[in-house]
Amino acid sequence: MHPAVHSAIAALVAENKTPTVALTKSKLSEPVPMPLVIAGLTAYKNDPNCINTQPAATPKVKATEQSQLDRIEQKLDRLLALLEKDN
Repeated sequence: MHPAVHSAIAALVAENKTPTVALTKSKLSEPVPMPLVIAGLTAYKNDPNCINTQPAATPKVKATEQSQLDRIEQKLDRLLALLEKDN
């Protein structure tokens, strides 16, 4: 279950509210695709105790995004070196 969905459902349960798609979406701390919200609600309905466990940690930046950031940083370093060389 997505950590943000897990937190939203746990917050709703703590408020003694029945989690629904709309209520869960309103409690999300970050944008989450609808299929992940529905999957989280389905998991909760199948096993309400699943919110008592800690959600698996997900990295904030995916590997592909990190490699793209690394390439951009390398290009920026080259451009800065060229600018310093010309001055």
